[in-house]
Amino acid sequence: MKGTYICPFFAIYFYKNAERKDKGYSMSEAQSIQWFPGHMSRTKRQLEKYLKQVDAVAEIIDARIPVSSRNPDLNRMIQQKPRIILLNKSDMADSEATKEWIKLFQEQNVKAIPMDCKSGNGLRAFQPAVRQILAPRMVAWQRKGMVGRTIRVMVVGVPNVGKSSFINKLSHGSHAVVEDRPGVTRANQWFPVDKDFDLLDTPGVLWPKFDNKIVGEHLAFTGAVKDNVLDTESLAARLLELICKLYPNAVCNRFKLADTDFSGMEGWQILELVGRKRGMLVSGGEIDMERASIMVLDEFRAGKIGRITLERVGETL
Repeated sequence: MKGTYICPFFAIYFYKNAERKDKGYSMSEAQSIQWFPGHMSRTKRQLEKYLKQVDAVAEIIDARIPVSSRNPDLNRMIQQKPRIILLNKSDMADSEATKEWIKLFQEQNVKAIPMDCKSGNGLRAFQPAVRQILAPRMVAWQRKGMVGRTIRVMVVGVPNVGKSSFINKLSHGSHAVVEDRPGVTRANQWFPVDKDFDLLDTPGVLWPKFDNKIVGEHLAFTGAVKDNVLDTESLAARLLELICKLYPNAVCNRFKLADTDFSGMEGWQILELVGRKRGMLVSGGEIDMERASIMVLDEFRAGKIGRITLERVGETL
């Protein structure tokens, strides 16, 4: 079955299993998700322009999906510019998995720091790390008499990854607009952190086509794609199915489903169990699947289900 929804700025395609169940869909295959609002093309052009004006780039990624939350277009644009990777939302990710990702980036000679922009954990390591990777350039500046020259760092990442929260924490005030939805920041803005350190906030940007359906799906799980263009029931069911494979105890504990064997269960069946356990019923005793789906997605994004990493080093998406 194929359903298509199109509006002026985005298109989204859902490919569902051909066999429909009485109460839902088989979730054995990922949905194909595409969302590329028109402003993202303008953003890419602006980023290319501002890259010439900055000394380094801080690339913020989601520690729960370190592969899917890295925009390949940004990687091509940044090229040889000094870069530091910030694994945000690490407080919601599997700590052991995060250590493996940090190790991998180090092996690739890329400085990486785990942090959580909301709590502030890990932020103190950011400025020293930037000064470390820029040390050779700073020596050259001093030789040219440019003592005290301001370090300018561009902050980039996919939508809703935490760029504005990161900047607000470092600049000691709520300057950048922060909302728990993608597409809020639309313009580049400079923010002073110290007398010699400035950050450039940039809009979140995706890429025109997700060649891997799982990448698009993982971005949707974390809120990088607007929910109003998604089939939330299918998405929540798929998310539960994946979490139950990786962290079955997390689902059991959060939704009080003790001793439940999820093997062989499809996502929509798990979603029904969760909805019924939470008392999300409508007339006739049927489960309000839409309400249950929104709840599951919200609780995952808030880290309430547990510390979960959906992508591991060495695994193929």
